[in-house]
Amino acid sequence: MRSLLLCLALALLGGCAHADKGPGSLPYKYWRLGFLAPDYMEVWVETADVEDIRGQKFFKMGGGVVAVRNPPDNRGNAAGWGERFGWGAGRYVNGADLPKRIYVRWQSLAEPQTYSTIVEIPERARQLMSERLEKPCHTSEYREALAIGLAPGGVIRGWVMSTCGGPTEVFRAQAAVEPKGPSQGKTNGQYALPLKPESRAYIEQHGIPYGSW
Repeated sequence: MRSLLLCLALALLGGCAHADKGPGSLPYKYWRLGFLAPDYMEVWVETADVEDIRGQKFFKMGGGVVAVRNPPDNRGNAAGWGERFGWGAGRYVNGADLPKRIYVRWQSLAEPQTYSTIVEIPERARQLMSERLEKPCHTSEYREALAIGLAPGGVIRGWVMSTCGGPTEVFRAQAAVEPKGPSQGKTNGQYALPLKPESRAYIEQHGIPYGSW
């Protein structure tokens, strides 16, 4: 009873620990951040750091290889992103509110080149992530995933999506070349991984389709 009275008193003064977060907050426990690349255009993410709308910072929310298809015998198509794709390789950002900005640094292994940028997440993305779907499916009621596409030339695209709907694009951006090179210059210019044979064969035959992303 004493704790209940204390909570009620705190609520009158400005809220207690168990009160709802309020407008603009997540209507679900956490959202997912994932990364992907066009066919054969392999990418290694060095870091992805998140800042939410409350000013909280979450470091190393992405790293390593991204989701990319490497069909043998050049059966894939590196140009464009296609109409449908998955959430990308990533993780849930536990404890974060809706995203405000994301810092990403990655190695474009297909070129090779290293890029970095700070993406300001638009308000439209947060609105879509917090709105309940008009036709929820049995696995999802919200667009709880933010997928980021990384392409050669420093092209970066972002989509929000649920488990049962297609992607909705929310931003496009252009990253800058990272002057220190891969791994902030700590590897003497050595990139994280060599290209897979399928990717190398495709690029040797078709080149890199700059301008298609």
